[in-house]
Amino acid sequence: MIGIIDYGMGNLFSVSKAMERLGVEYFVSEDRKELAGADALILPGVGSFKDAMEHLNETGLSEMVKQYAGSGKPMLGICLGMQLLFAQSEENGLTDGLALLPGKVIRFSGEKAGTPYKVPHMGWNRLRFINKSPIISGISEDFVYFVHSYYVSTEERKVVIADCEYDVDVPAVVGKGNVYGMQFHPEKSGGLGMSLLQNFIQLAKERTIQS
Repeated sequence: MIGIIDYGMGNLFSVSKAMERLGVEYFVSEDRKELAGADALILPGVGSFKDAMEHLNETGLSEMVKQYAGSGKPMLGICLGMQLLFAQSEENGLTDGLALLPGKVIRFSGEKAGTPYKVPHMGWNRLRFINKSPIISGISEDFVYFVHSYYVSTEERKVVIADCEYDVDVPAVVGKGNVYGMQFHPEKSGGLGMSLLQNFIQLAKERTIQS
């Protein structure tokens, strides 16, 4: 059973519909105890990093997420949910994140060599696979759908599974241990996005069998 975390700032409908298309049992909840019992967790998100962390901290969900990550069960952050997995963001002032992955969330500059470019980064961009991971097993590089004004900067390149180019090299799929993140919207990214979600679900199934 896949748990989708409801903290008031997630793209719950589209993620839920993706689970239904994949034929996966899931539930949407803000209850910490219920979520802690899931075979895998998805942390969706749209909006401000600062507001999201305030919601997570006020509800106690941030501590639950950290404990869940320590359990070894798979967890996936999507879009803002991926950014929340990192240590800090500069959006609306410096805000501490969940610190499950090393790095900082910063804003696209909007200018390169004196030439302005569009922010937010919105539309289809091609993934480039960087490091091997079960989350991209059996998948070929292709286009996925992004909508974001901030991106992750990390010195630990081992956590970057795939990136794309948008002025800078943008971490697009990240992961360390059982914690994964996708900067784009896999549920809106056609066949490749659904394959990535299927691989995440497969990780949850394998973990359940091993337990």
